[in-house]
Amino acid sequence: MEQPINILVIEDDDDINQLLCRILKKSDYIPQPAYSGTEALIYLEKQMWDLVLPGKNGEEILAEVTSKGSIPVIIISAKNEQQTKIDNLRSGADDFISKPFDVEEVSAHIDSLLRRYKRSHEPAKINQLTYKDIHIDLDAKSVYVNSSELTLTSREYAILVLLVSSPKKVFSKSNLFESVWHEPFHGDDNTVNVHMSNLRHKLAGANPGEDYIDTVWGMGYRMKS
Repeated sequence: MEQPINILVIEDDDDINQLLCRILKKSDYIPQPAYSGTEALIYLEKQMWDLVLPGKNGEEILAEVTSKGSIPVIIISAKNEQQTKIDNLRSGADDFISKPFDVEEVSAHIDSLLRRYKRSHEPAKINQLTYKDIHIDLDAKSVYVNSSELTLTSREYAILVLLVSSPKKVFSKSNLFESVWHEPFHGDDNTVNVHMSNLRHKLAGANPGEDYIDTVWGMGYRMKS
């Protein structure tokens, strides 16, 4: 379930304040009206906001908002001079809407800004595989077991990645050879056996108390549950 989005609306004109709150409610946001800078500062102290919409005297509120951290701000002002817009944007505002405004335009600006902030503040996705205490960074091609980095050959690394990618799947020696060596398997078990033995030895060296790879007799290998 998504968290509610709380938006502080700072506007001393009652009609405009109520109009902005209706726009926000229509988009399923939760507005909090404030009718003066003093009242707005009280709300800013009480909680964090997902967005602040300062109207009249928005420039005065802007410094206070930006001091609270990364809170997006859209100034809504009757001051339509180009320099006013530039000054506000340089002072930390993310967007500027001139009065009188179009309802749909305001809604679109708010939705767009909130989407940008959500994307920019999402945690970076780490391209990795994890199984028990094995952590594989697929970008760096590094392997950590029990917090210790393992030094693996390219073949050992490829075998481990294959097994950890589908830990419940049983891989035959033919599967392993053709997936890792990219050549047809002609029944030479020794090549796979040697690499598997070396990989097991290195894993055991990092954590002697854990058994990672299971031999399914007559079938092949899989990660041990």
